[in-house]
Amino acid sequence: MTRSPGLGVITDGISRDLAHALAVMDEFGLEDAELQFVGDKEVGDLDAGERRAVAGLVERHGKRVSCISRHIFAGLPMATTRPGDAQHRAHMDALARCIAMAQELDCPRVRIMSGRKEMILWGAHGAEVWNVARGAWDALLALIAPAVELARREGITLVVETGNGTMVHSAWTARRLIDDLDARDTLRVLWDPANAAYAHERAWPDAYELLRDGYLGHLHVKDVHVDTPRAFLEVRPLGEGDLGEQWAQIGRALRRDGYAGSVSLESVHHPGNGDFEAGFRRNVERFEDWFGGG
Repeated sequence: MTRSPGLGVITDGISRDLAHALAVMDEFGLEDAELQFVGDKEVGDLDAGERRAVAGLVERHGKRVSCISRHIFAGLPMATTRPGDAQHRAHMDALARCIAMAQELDCPRVRIMSGRKEMILWGAHGAEVWNVARGAWDALLALIAPAVELARREGITLVVETGNGTMVHSAWTARRLIDDLDARDTLRVLWDPANAAYAHERAWPDAYELLRDGYLGHLHVKDVHVDTPRAFLEVRPLGEGDLGEQWAQIGRALRRDGYAGSVSLESVHHPGNGDFEAGFRRNVERFEDWFGGG
């Protein structure tokens, strides 16, 4: 028996006006609201009154909050950041605020990122001497471990995003992070196959097979064309980029395998005029066809 995942959107991809974003979600029957920016603030920075207002809007529109998605640990350099230093404490404090907001909203997941990318982390036959950023991976483990312990105490699942420009840039590195930290009980993967495409990781079936056995915690959906030698990225309508029909195959596999989490349309495409809501409206029906109950 197949099961469809919860479908939603990162709300600020429609609008930072949360009331408007939720109303647009209503038009298309989307139930899962992923919160990243609300008004002029990132999640984790809203005061108590603003959080109550968010909760009231979510309840009024009958939505679930699927993930609290702050850019925690984004940009931290592996060479100079140490656990407990000022930079790390600032991100840990933000994580604590995001966990508290998730608990207030009955949200099961909080996103983290994974620091500034070092290009080559492992190597052999000379590369380990001349090319590898020695110590960078171990430094990442030390920075993420306290976040895992905090989430474990608070009963929250962390999801680490496969990001552009981050240490975890693929399903492979995300799975290794979880295994190296022995954190499958608390840390899962926020899989963004379009981000991982920049690292030339094929989403289907390669990355999916790495994540299907209990590693996948959340999913971002967008389509892109990447040209890594030219350091170029173009966001394209769903199905018209490098992911193409892989998305439909992933949607079928999620239903077949009984994935019980949430899938967010990441509405970062516009038709050339900066209107991201128009990009959302262009993509949402195909998104629902691929990841809904069909």
